[in-house]
Amino acid sequence: MRSQRTVKKTGLTSTETRFYLSSAEPDHYEPGQWLGLIRGHWAGVEIRNHWRRDAIMGEDGSRSRNPQILANLAIIRSALLCALVEQSGGRSQPEIHDSLHSNPGRCWKILNSL
Repeated sequence: MRSQRTVKKTGLTSTETRFYLSSAEPDHYEPGQWLGLIRGHWAGVEIRNHWRRDAIMGEDGSRSRNPQILANLAIIRSALLCALVEQSGGRSQPEIHDSLHSNPGRCWKILNSL
């Protein structure tokens, strides 16, 4: 798949070729279907994972550049996200965040259950 991007500040355009692996035969899908599958996968990754980690937990705001610290924080965030999903009762991440924000005792209870 080829993708093209333009940097707004400079107007410079670059093109990249990306390769994807699949267990499906190459002729199983039309090119447009392959594109939809690839974009759908990455959109899901962005929504299900990155948004929760960044918007809810502020992961991108970390000022550390120490790889061990960042890896440890990522593990803690992952464990916490799993615990929150189990405790959520079907509520959305923002709803969970709002309810816990005003109830630190419940936060400790969830953390202690890990």
